[in-house]
Amino acid sequence: MAVTLPQDTLTIDPIAMNVVSRVAAGSVLSGDLTFEGGLLVQGEVSGHLRVNGRLIVWTGGVVRGQVKVNGDFYLFGRLGDPGADVAATHLACDGMAFVSKTGVSTGTLEARRLQLYEGADLQGPFKTLKLKPEAD
Repeated sequence: MAVTLPQDTLTIDPIAMNVVSRVAAGSVLSGDLTFEGGLLVQGEVSGHLRVNGRLIVWTGGVVRGQVKVNGDFYLFGRLGDPGADVAATHLACDGMAFVSKTGVSTGTLEARRLQLYEGADLQGPFKTLKLKPEAD
């Protein structure tokens, strides 16, 4: 008797997700960067990054450095560099982190929640962010 399991799917709709910035394949961007709205990375981005929206690292895309995401994070490409210290790349995500079957994380990943898909490669440490208690 064969058992068929439902396949996990992750749908990306850049318009509905307010992805307004893109680093195209073959492009390399580095520095102290802030993006308003979502960001789609198909090339390479490194440095001190702040994304005020969703961050999507597409297959073939690479993100390195100190990254703050005020939204959800989707990893189809690579976070960090193989062989580099896990502290060299640190991503803190206020929302949910999704790591697809093609996603590879060699950096430190922090998020409120994590969704791994079959085949995801989480090599670096992962930490769950806790909500800060409100002051009275």
